[in-house]
Amino acid sequence: MINQYEAVFIMTPVLSDEQMKETVKKFRDLLANQGAEIVHEANWGLRKLAYPIQKKSNGFYHLIEFKAEGSVVNNLEINFRRDERVIRFLTVKLDKHAIAYNNKRRALAKETVATPTETPALVEDVENEIIND
Repeated sequence: MINQYEAVFIMTPVLSDEQMKETVKKFRDLLANQGAEIVHEANWGLRKLAYPIQKKSNGFYHLIEFKAEGSVVNNLEINFRRDERVIRFLTVKLDKHAIAYNNKRRALAKETVATPTETPALVEDVENEIIND
């Protein structure tokens, strides 16, 4: 049965930009070769960890949302464990509410990016109302 999953993994901060992209490509290709459909992908960049992991306080975060069978997830997690560049990972099966929330959040983000010219006009209208009152 095909379900929708979300995998977040943290890569060690000592990687170069090229090595980080290569690691992400490895896992993206692994999913594609297993027949998974990648729904969404986001690079969250270098972030501070809540607690040190392997004496590191920062890490490169990356999220991949995909549709696949359970066996694909098992194979993905085995590869996460084997790759020394990945210091932590978490894979979660999404229910219908989480899928709807993610779709809505992405749609709102697209709207915000698509209409940046409306924001200054809106701010001017609000400022004018405040001044005139």
